[in-house]
Amino acid sequence: MPQGSLAPSLILIAAALVAILGLAVMARRLGLGADVRLRDADTAGELARAADCRFTPTVVALDRAGLGALLADQAGQVVLLRRHGARFVAHRLTSHAGVRLERQFLCFALPEPGFVPITLDLGPEAQHWAASLRRLGPADARP
Repeated sequence: MPQGSLAPSLILIAAALVAILGLAVMARRLGLGADVRLRDADTAGELARAADCRFTPTVVALDRAGLGALLADQAGQVVLLRRHGARFVAHRLTSHAGVRLERQFLCFALPEPGFVPITLDLGPEAQHWAASLRRLGPADARP
């Protein structure tokens, strides 16, 4: 094999490695792939208010792992905050359809298109939240 044909191959390999490292640095700076967690009730409240400026949470229950939260306001409205990739999304709960209590866990399998089921570890608060969600009524009772 001639020695001149090795140099272009090495240049291509080096350029590919530089491009891969550049993409990795860019992804890190954009926060892609980050393991985001809810650390406190204030952060959960800010995220819920950002999703709906009319919602002012008065009660917050955080998942023990920080993967989601349940928030309620004075009017009895309930918002489920859950992780979606490296961000959090809010879902206003209008019924208890798809919600199941399993000891200290609340499992949500909402009948919304694209909703991926999530289980929140709320500890002893899970039973209280399950009872309050039952007050929302079944799916067909809501307008």
